[in-house]
Amino acid sequence: MTSQLYKAFINCSFLHAARCFSSILSSSHLTKLYCVCVFQVMAPTKAVCVLTSPSSNVSGVISFVDEGSGYTTVEGEIKGLNPGKHGFHVHALGDTTNGCMSTGPHFNPKGFEHGAPEDEVRHAGDLGNVIAGDDGVAKVSLKDFQIPLTGADSIIGRAVVVHADPDDLGKGGHELSKSTGNAGGRIACGIIGLQAST
Repeated sequence: MTSQLYKAFINCSFLHAARCFSSILSSSHLTKLYCVCVFQVMAPTKAVCVLTSPSSNVSGVISFVDEGSGYTTVEGEIKGLNPGKHGFHVHALGDTTNGCMSTGPHFNPKGFEHGAPEDEVRHAGDLGNVIAGDDGVAKVSLKDFQIPLTGADSIIGRAVVVHADPDDLGKGGHELSKSTGNAGGRIACGIIGLQAST
């Protein structure tokens, strides 16, 4: 009985990158397929955005972690805000040559209308509102599945913008509700950049 060994390398994934090796043993009577997937836990992709303001004392640092599970975790702190809600978005351009005005519109690769983070129809960059306390500090802690740090729709090199007013989440009935959430002026912004994955 004679046999031939064929080796194939197959890329597969299940939450994390995986390597799948297959061996085919062939003979005149029997063919067997053996496939073993060795799952590798990949280091998470991390990014950071340092928020500054050309016209106010608003500042902050926002961290992003994409562990490859489909969601990106966003955490951070913003200081110097007026108490209350402030629109919080990812904008399309990482361009601050004209302050926050040159960061473009909300990041919106699918061409949808503005909405709330939980809405099916929304801009990818629609992250809702942050809420500042009486001390002017807003804590940021959220997870979102439309702001990956890798792939065609990555937010790396784009910008985070904090707005002066609350985002009405597309439901306020204002002429700007479906485009910007009528969130007012851009009071702070920063470019999202890759961070060492340690």
